[in-house]
Amino acid sequence: MERYYVLEPGTYLRKQGEELIIWRKDEAIGRIPLEGLEQLVLVGASLSGAVVHELVRRRVETVLLSPWGHFRGRLVVDEHKHVARRKAQYLRFADEKEAVRIARLLVEAKLRNAARFLSRRAGEYGSERLRDTAAQIQGLARMAAMEEDMDMVRGLEGRGANLYFGVFGELIRVPGFSFSGRTKRPPLDPINALLSFTYTLLTNEVLTAVKIVGLDPYLGTLHTEEYGRPSLACDLVEEWRVHLGDRLVLALTNRRVIGPDDFVQKEVSSTDGVDEEDLRDHRPVEMKPRMARAFVDAYERWMNTPIRCPFEGTMTTYRGVVRDQARRFLRFLMGETLVYEPFPWTRF
Repeated sequence: MERYYVLEPGTYLRKQGEELIIWRKDEAIGRIPLEGLEQLVLVGASLSGAVVHELVRRRVETVLLSPWGHFRGRLVVDEHKHVARRKAQYLRFADEKEAVRIARLLVEAKLRNAARFLSRRAGEYGSERLRDTAAQIQGLARMAAMEEDMDMVRGLEGRGANLYFGVFGELIRVPGFSFSGRTKRPPLDPINALLSFTYTLLTNEVLTAVKIVGLDPYLGTLHTEEYGRPSLACDLVEEWRVHLGDRLVLALTNRRVIGPDDFVQKEVSSTDGVDEEDLRDHRPVEMKPRMARAFVDAYERWMNTPIRCPFEGTMTTYRGVVRDQARRFLRFLMGETLVYEPFPWTRF
């Protein structure tokens, strides 16, 4: 197995022979073969020292997420040896004009993707509100393409996101779900919980791709430096949020693969907790374990969907395109190509 997700918060991993055993209190609830394991994603789970040692020895990429799916950390094995690549990144991002040029490229692509998506759905649903919002976001994309000030670029991105999520509820076509706006840390309803979890998984995909090509994932342009935040991965995931993230969430809900009954919701006055058990009591919304596993399985199928590369015409997968885009971004930073072109959804 190439990658494995441990989705049960409060569990503990121990090594036993050639396997990792997943424990909840005194009960073994799962086993992970170490042979062939390349990536381990842990949602609210913890590790023994022996497991950490084994994962490092086998160079297994290990990602730690909070019970809400927020990125907490990554087990770093070593840094990429191509110093010239990181040096090129630092030099390009230190140039303010270059930093703005790259940021506005990413924001323009994100806004155009959002506008295109809303415009398509407006035609299918006969919604003037979706059509009007798509036109407004398209206008913001045109403004972003000409903007020279970084704060203004970020402001246009924020304005576009507010418009987009202001009508997102209309894209949910089944009863039972409600969406009145984007909420994070923690998400307050099932749709926001699904969006947050999906974005975290996508950011993790981009982060892996960035590390494979040897760039520094913690220095970006659109996202400022913040301790522990993979800002470059946060930058480059923007072109994927709508195309890969929102479409998956809406497909699973609108096709009734996931329903409101698959979540546990609570009225909480505080989202803080002293330990995992306490946090569970203070979590406003939580996906039931069976559905969490089904959702991750659907995500894996989605990322392995065969598609034709829009640049080279060869067959690949969504995961392959994400990694190809990181390589194209590297070639742009190294000066091998003059322009970085975000994923061109319009060619599909």
